[in-house]
Amino acid sequence: MIIGIQPWNFPAYQVVRYSIANLMAGNGVLLKHASNVTGSGLLLERIYKAAGLPENLFTVLTISHEQSNAVIDHEAVRGVTLTGSAAAGEIIAERAGRALKKTVLELGSNDAYIVLEDADLDLAVKTCVEGRIYNNGETCVAAKRFIIVDAVYDAFVAAFTDAMQNIEHGDPRQNNVGLGPMARKDLRDDLHKQVQDSVAKGARILCGGSIPEDTDGFFYPATVLDQVEPGQPAYDDELFGPVAAVIRAKDAEDAMRIANDSKFGLGGGILTADVERAKTLAADHFDTGMIFINGFGLATPNMPFGGVKRSGYGREHGGFGIKEFVNVKAIHVAA
Repeated sequence: MIIGIQPWNFPAYQVVRYSIANLMAGNGVLLKHASNVTGSGLLLERIYKAAGLPENLFTVLTISHEQSNAVIDHEAVRGVTLTGSAAAGEIIAERAGRALKKTVLELGSNDAYIVLEDADLDLAVKTCVEGRIYNNGETCVAAKRFIIVDAVYDAFVAAFTDAMQNIEHGDPRQNNVGLGPMARKDLRDDLHKQVQDSVAKGARILCGGSIPEDTDGFFYPATVLDQVEPGQPAYDDELFGPVAAVIRAKDAEDAMRIANDSKFGLGGGILTADVERAKTLAADHFDTGMIFINGFGLATPNMPFGGVKRSGYGREHGGFGIKEFVNVKAIHVAA
């Protein structure tokens, strides 16, 4: 039996991602969903049953964190998978580790997107804007740091800032709206404090950076910060919302150094006309779990999804994902 502890930001997909792979591998699956999206889990439970899944192979537990700790300890549970913050990952890994149970952790990140001197700037701007505001920026594998080589820095930043400041926020069901409200007031307030702290330590706001006063909802505008340096939240920490940190690099080598100068390592991107060069940088130098070249990507079912460092360990999706919670058994027949 595998228990999955899942977040609110993709309440159906996150559950499908781990549960289907584990059911295919022959495991029973439990779900402890985020308390504000339990309805999504219960609906999936009904869908699985209606599709013919045998009783009790997928079970939703509407329980507290304290109760889920007891579930992790239960002898019938053999593994734990969590999608959440690094802080939550520490707690779950410690709990499961005490019981010697395997974990897969998909945690936060501070994904770097590198724009090299030969990149198509129109494509780079479009990709980086999409990567930053997708799902209102409340996505682990969103583009968050934008590392631009000196040769194209000024041109990129001017076009990127113009695009970001022209994004309308409001009801996301309206055609002209590019940015909806954030999920909770505390998340919006925490993001704003990160922006303020970064500015107090030397960052500069190029657009956005203030809480709208005339909106009904937890809105935060598309925001661009430059003069971002180590020691600022915009450089060191995950900005879980529509705030972009722009960082100048001397050249490709310096850009890769900055990209890797992070405690996280979930995803990242490279924008360049030289795809072979990008593949070499991605394979040999980029210290992260997933790299997207000349585009923004999320998760693809046939490709492994997961990170390194404080972004966690283990993989979901693909052949790697389906084998995370299986055991290799050796049977030797004497001659």
